Amino acid sequence: MNVRNCRKCGRIFNYVSGPPICVQCREELEAKFQEVKKYIQDHAHASIPEVAEACDVSPNQIQQWLRDERLQLAEGSGITLHCENCGASILSGRFCDKCKNSMANRLSDSIKKPEAPKPVHKKDTKENPKMRFLN
Repeated sequence: MNVRNCRKCGRIFNYVSGPPICVQCREELEAKFQEVKKYIQDHAHASIPEVAEACDVSPNQIQQWLRDERLQLAEGSGITLHCENCGASILSGRFCDKCKNSMANRLSDSIKKPEAPKPVHKKDTKENPKMRFLN
């Protein structure tokens, strides 16, 4: 059993996976996420500091949700994100579609695919191979 202290409130909890916060803090964070999501839907051109102030959430947390692709910005939004690889403007995540496809192709090219085994032809050892019938 992996027991840890919550990074937000300090309570002891059984850690399974994800961020090291307890169940109650995780539920509160999810409620804040829903609030931010609703605010962004209603105010599509709001900036991150504006959303953070209105929803009482840190700007870093909003950026984390955008990078994790949990939130997506509207076209023409006041918030801008840039691809970490090429710098292109994106609506959510860390990379643009072009860079994602490029990385996926490079990864699939680097993995060797197993070749199909070649069929083995057995040579007949008899001098005159013919079908024989018994009467």
